[in-house]
Formats: sequence, C-alpha cells, structure tokens
Amino acid sequence: MKQTTVAFNGTLEQEAKLHELTKKYKDTKGALMPVLQQAQDIYGYLPYEVQKIVAEDMNISLEEIYGVVSFYTQFSLNPKGKYKISVCMGTACYVKRAAEIVERVKTKLKIDDGECTEDGVFSFDATRCLGCCGLAPVMTINDDVYGKIEPTDVDKILESYNGVSK
Repeated sequence: MKQTTVAFNGTLEQEAKLHELTKKYKDTKGALMPVLQQAQDIYGYLPYEVQKIVAEDMNISLEEIYGVVSFYTQFSLNPKGKYKISVCMGTACYVKRAAEIVERVKTKLKIDDGECTEDGVFSFDATRCLGCCGLAPVMTINDDVYGKIEPTDVDKILESYNGVSK
C-alpha cells in the first residue's frame, strides 16, 4: 500500500485532547489500546504525527506504537474520506464478481484499498463479510447499502455522491 498523499492537518484542539488523553492513561498498565482507539476517534486515523505524540507522552517506543497500529485492522494509517466506500469480499459476494467491483472503484477513484482520494472526498476499503449475503455483491457508502450491483453500476453510484466525472 502506498503512503497517502493527503497532508496531515491536525488542529491545536485535537492535539490538546490527545495530550489530555495520554496524561490520563500515562501510568496505567495495558492502556495503549484504549489510548490508540480514542486517539483515532479524535483524528479519524492514526498518522505518524499522532503516533509520535502518543509515544512521547506515554514513554513508549514509536516502534511499539506502530506495531500495534499496523497489526490491528481497527486502526487506520490513512485518513478516511467524507464518503467511506466498502466492497464486501466475503464468499457470497466474491463468487458474484465483487473483485470486478473492487477494481472498478479503484480505477474510477485512482486509489487503492485502504486509501483516500487526494481531495478527501472518498476512501475505499475491501472488507470481509458485511452480513448482506442475500444482496451479494454488496457495496456500502457510509450507511447506504447497494446490493446486487454490477461493475457497470459503480460509476453512476459514485457520481450520485460527488458528481464524479466519467
């Protein structure tokens, strides 16, 4: 996965919340996971800059922080877009051509799995089963569910969110 090209732009308010959080948990054994979860709630993802603050404030190595962040799928190293796209790659969706839908989304938006468009409008993740097997293949955008779609439906669906050109 390539690095995001979206520049980190955290605010002073977010940084103050993060310092308050790390101060609260600094001496609590086993607190790294909840700190990282709450840090991601503050910023929406865990870029290097946030990991560095957590490491320094909690006196934990940056390598350990990165190890945890990169191991658990609940954490994101890249920002999420205004519209979060997921395509189910569970068995039912996969056998009904979900891989073609994934490729169409990636091609249309010029991003890969786990990335965000440069303008911050869309982010994309190929996911495990979404629990909508009867609607396979399934794509979601935020809370909207699109079932039984064809790869050719992707363009029209994306255009309805942002006027994405063909």
